[in-house]
Amino acid sequence: MSFAHSFLTDKGRLVLLLYEFSCCFFFGLSRVNAGTEPEFDLVFKNARVLDPETQLDAVRNVGIREGVIRAVSEEELRGRETVNATGLALSPGFIDLHQHGHSLQDYWLKAKDGVTTACEFEIGTSDIDAWYAAREGKTPLNFGVSIGHIPVRMAVLGEAPAFVPASGAASAERTLDAPQLAELKKCIREGLRRGAPAVGMGLQYTPGANSWETVEVFRLAADFKTACHVHMRFKGEHGPQNVFSAVLELIAASSLTGASAHVCHVQSTANRHTPRVLELISNARHKGLDISVECYPYTAGLTDIKSSIFNSGWQERAEISYGDLQWVATGERLTQETFERYRKSGGMVIVHSNTEDTVRSALSHPLTMIASDGIAGHPRNAGTCARVLGRYVREMQCLTMLQAVEKLSLLPARRLESRVPELKRKGRIQPGADADLVLFDPQRVLDQATYDEPNIPSAGIVHVLVNGGFVVRDGVALMGSVGGKPVRAPVEKSAQ
Repeated sequence: MSFAHSFLTDKGRLVLLLYEFSCCFFFGLSRVNAGTEPEFDLVFKNARVLDPETQLDAVRNVGIREGVIRAVSEEELRGRETVNATGLALSPGFIDLHQHGHSLQDYWLKAKDGVTTACEFEIGTSDIDAWYAAREGKTPLNFGVSIGHIPVRMAVLGEAPAFVPASGAASAERTLDAPQLAELKKCIREGLRRGAPAVGMGLQYTPGANSWETVEVFRLAADFKTACHVHMRFKGEHGPQNVFSAVLELIAASSLTGASAHVCHVQSTANRHTPRVLELISNARHKGLDISVECYPYTAGLTDIKSSIFNSGWQERAEISYGDLQWVATGERLTQETFERYRKSGGMVIVHSNTEDTVRSALSHPLTMIASDGIAGHPRNAGTCARVLGRYVREMQCLTMLQAVEKLSLLPARRLESRVPELKRKGRIQPGADADLVLFDPQRVLDQATYDEPNIPSAGIVHVLVNGGFVVRDGVALMGSVGGKPVRAPVEKSAQ
């Protein structure tokens, strides 16, 4: 055999040996990898986990699979994707029970504020099926709506749909006769059969609706074991009809019917009388009544200047005057002359009616949850949650971080979960809970929207997940996300 032939033969054997070795190594490695497949779709590593139900506030790793939290652990977790959350806080997604704006622009402002579920429970709708159908499969956030006393009243009296009725309109001022009341009750009952999670009532906008009508609506809510979310009837402390008689109306209706009651934006309606109103609600709860309450972290409200809120005597009731009103369209403060002009045309007006002390005391009260009353033209539509976390937790220390997260997530979930059982899986960071989550920077989170520029998104919200999918990633809204699901009670067959 020649030297050349011997070399080629030896070289060929060497190549074959190397090939066989590489195959053994490759397939052996594959078998090792097969045994260590990532257990989770996504892992948040080293996050400060805030679970208000268990009072957990500690660094943990959180594993998510198929849109559900599967593990909260001190041990390392393996995920197909891992997010290093060192120095950041991981909270349940915020649940807003009082959000009027439900356009895509509104939803993205809410998402950048950490909201994962937005519900319109004060005003509501007259057509539950149509409202949900318009949003199914099209929204980044979970969404819900009440069957609304105001829109149903407008429909019964033959008025065109509007946010709230104008002062002087029949739906605002007229007391219903027996057939009209029967029709209103029929429509509200049908809305509850079609899965409305709650009943919405704005009694200050409908002064013609007497207390008998209120009780009749509460009876319907009791039949479906749900709550009436109510904008109370009166403001101020003078005369027989005042903020105290307003809250007593709800306490009496709840006591007589067994229905739950939820007081909307208590600091906005009660103003400087908020501590006394909260005392009355606390007393009622100690007697066994299911009455809950919400507030928002701003000293001004917003509403339509044509509404019955500005009927004669509004200055005395609210203890404010023309200069406390700010016209949204121009930013100007009103005078008697401009008030009367805009009152005829209609439009949104900011109402500066509160003190910072009132807001702080309402936020820190153990009963209150937080809801934005969000609507275009007011900074609360964009900044409510970050304002609480940044200004009232970090800067003013009115609340601990865990207390604030409880008010933003767990308490709203508990308000709904008896009527909508799926909410038992929200407002928590525990195995089995939905992966509606907010990762934020506790040192940087802050609202940026103002009364002059109300559409500036909040800062410091890093990631937001809805049902396990990112809707905000690295502070950027993922505009194609449509993973929001309906917040809806079980649907019954329509009445014939």
